[in-house]
Amino acid sequence: MVKQSLMQRNNLIRAAVMGANDGILSVSGIVLGVAGATSHTDTILLAGFAGMLAGTVSMAMGEYVSVSSQHDAQEKVRRVQTDALAADYDGEFSYVAEKYVKEGISPHLAKQATEEMMTKNALKTTVRERYGFSLDHELSAGGAALASLISFPIGSILPMVAMSLTPRDMREVATFIAVIIALSITGYAAASLNGANKKRVVLRNVIAGVFTMIVTYVIGSLFR
Repeated sequence: MVKQSLMQRNNLIRAAVMGANDGILSVSGIVLGVAGATSHTDTILLAGFAGMLAGTVSMAMGEYVSVSSQHDAQEKVRRVQTDALAADYDGEFSYVAEKYVKEGISPHLAKQATEEMMTKNALKTTVRERYGFSLDHELSAGGAALASLISFPIGSILPMVAMSLTPRDMREVATFIAVIIALSITGYAAASLNGANKKRVVLRNVIAGVFTMIVTYVIGSLFR
């Protein structure tokens, strides 16, 4: 079994976090929108369940297609660079060495480093320097899809549970609060993975959730 790189593990965690976040956001908008139109609990939960099923499939397939497309692009680069090395190895060598010189490395050390790396793996070295990614860190399309397939319905359950288990006169407020807390957690987790500003990401995530819930509830209320 091949051990996953940190980038590959982070991609799976990212897919899971974003899946849960989208599940929370999407289904909270649905249940609150329907709650604005009717007080019938079964109707609200049925709409939420339908949204959960549709969103789960959509999210998982979206991740699969997205990562698969990335794989296709990387495979094309692999073929192009393999042909380039076969046709003009010296030209590729010079490109890498000159790039290092431009980055501030002395010509002697740049040539030495290029020679060592290209002797070890010329394809990997030239792909990294020309295109900015590593052939060793290909992401798993199936893994990303599975992570979303699991996490989206988990996130979706929260607004439906809040809507169904709280008293009727408090359920919209309870759902609103529960969703804000959950979106704060997923926003913080996403920021931690990406190295982004945590406060900014959490605030942005919460604002998006609040906007979604208010808009859908108001629109639903028009049909009451």
